[in-house]
Amino acid sequence: MARLKRIKGGFFVTFEGIDGCGKSTQLTLAQDHLAGLGYEVATLREPGSTPTAERIRKLLLDPKARISDVGELLLYEAARAEVTSAEIAPRLKAGLIVLCDRFYDSTTAYQGYGRKLDIKMVKQLHRIAVGSIRPDLTLVVDVDLKTAFSRRGRQLDRLESQSRDFFQRVRRGFLELARQEKTRIKVVDGTPPPTVVFEQVRKHIERKLNRR
Repeated sequence: MARLKRIKGGFFVTFEGIDGCGKSTQLTLAQDHLAGLGYEVATLREPGSTPTAERIRKLLLDPKARISDVGELLLYEAARAEVTSAEIAPRLKAGLIVLCDRFYDSTTAYQGYGRKLDIKMVKQLHRIAVGSIRPDLTLVVDVDLKTAFSRRGRQLDRLESQSRDFFQRVRRGFLELARQEKTRIKVVDGTPPPTVVFEQVRKHIERKLNRR
């Protein structure tokens, strides 16, 4: 059996966007594509991917939960600290490609822009939670709210139940982050069929990989 390819220092790609944008589908397509190229790939989700972080995820998404905005932010950072130390950092050190469904940009967009918390404070907490870990590439799958809402199921979790204005702020937040960090964050149009969207995703990933 051929040995799977690894990359010195690993390669970390995060998938972002508002709920219903299609980012999880794109992550799965990317996983299959990269595995087909012979790379060893790990896929994770945020919050989650460790027993502790999954318990935090369940609380955060519980429609019956009543959590303050700052408390919500701290719970996300606690879950992030767990998955970063237990899953992300060791896999990158081992040379794997790590694909993560959401990372700290989601918290900046949702809790910073969406909840209107202080952006500087939010980013300081990111640094505490993840240390020196940074995505090599972040892909924001962007769709308008009408498209996103039409893709969601009938049973909405606590975050999905937020107002249209909230999601408009979150979407603007993602686009503003992309404007600020053009080298790392790439926006892809998530409106077309998934295979068409993936052509954009594939090109961005392979372009970054080739530079490694």
